[in-house]
Amino acid sequence: MNSANIAYSPNRPIRVLLCDDHALVMDGIRSRLECYDHIDIVGEAGNGMEALSLAANVKPDIVLMDISMPVMNGLEAAEKFRETMPDIRVIILTMHENPEYLRTAQVAGARGFILKDVSSNDMVRAIEAIAHGGEAFSPTLDRINSTESASGDGMPLTTRERTVLRLLAKGASNKHVARELDISVRTVETHRRNIKRKLDIDSSAGLVRYAIEKGLVTLDSTP
Repeated sequence: MNSANIAYSPNRPIRVLLCDDHALVMDGIRSRLECYDHIDIVGEAGNGMEALSLAANVKPDIVLMDISMPVMNGLEAAEKFRETMPDIRVIILTMHENPEYLRTAQVAGARGFILKDVSSNDMVRAIEAIAHGGEAFSPTLDRINSTESASGDGMPLTTRERTVLRLLAKGASNKHVARELDISVRTVETHRRNIKRKLDIDSSAGLVRYAIEKGLVTLDSTP
């Protein structure tokens, strides 16, 4: 990965913005990181929207954020950071040991995805790696992801993508899919783009045909 555009300089501490809607969790993460002289906590936010606004002022190198938050979740915020402040690197820090979240985070532009129960040293190593232009993803999730891919049936879609495709092929709107799966419309749109890219299909009609061919839906269940 090219690190030429990384704003971070090794001659100063790594500036980190924390984002979590639980004050106790935020306090715990801050207390863990404050033990390291080369980590500088420059701000705290309670949701993705606050993180974006605060980051524009405090200019962190790294945003360490949760997924599940009100107003704007971590995955949506990661995508916004990629679009508006690409020099700021996002690490998703979560309790969700879910490879689907991992893949969505990668698509959204997150440079790291680590679990909240990692050791302080592992958390700092992830921050260091990403500040220097690298990536850091939970080894546990990497193993799950690899196993799932190797044991698949030849269909290059994740379980969540199959579910999204099944609903879309039945004629559900993005908003309906979002309600059904308890995710945001933006996340549905991301899944839809990923499905089209993976299958090399441009049209909605093509997705329906593919879903029928793979047995995800029947002719009776399509519009």
